Amino acid sequence: MPDIFDRMKERWPSAILARRDVPKFTGGAMSAKHLANLDSQGQGPANRFRIGRNVCYPVEDFVAWLRERQKERRKET
Repeated sequence: MPDIFDRMKERWPSAILARRDVPKFTGGAMSAKHLANLDSQGQGPANRFRIGRNVCYPVEDFVAWLRERQKERRKET
């Protein structure tokens, strides 16, 4: 059975995710500004790139990063 991250990925209509659309992708669980701060600290998703002024991520890499953050948070509690 697919987990929540697989379902998020399957429902997204593109292979890329613009940072500005992260709140929509995550159902409001993460803001674009928070992700920008994590990126600037070197803690954001792998393989980000720009299209014009837009910072984007491959959906696969973003979902893998979310999964890893969830695992890290579980270990802390």
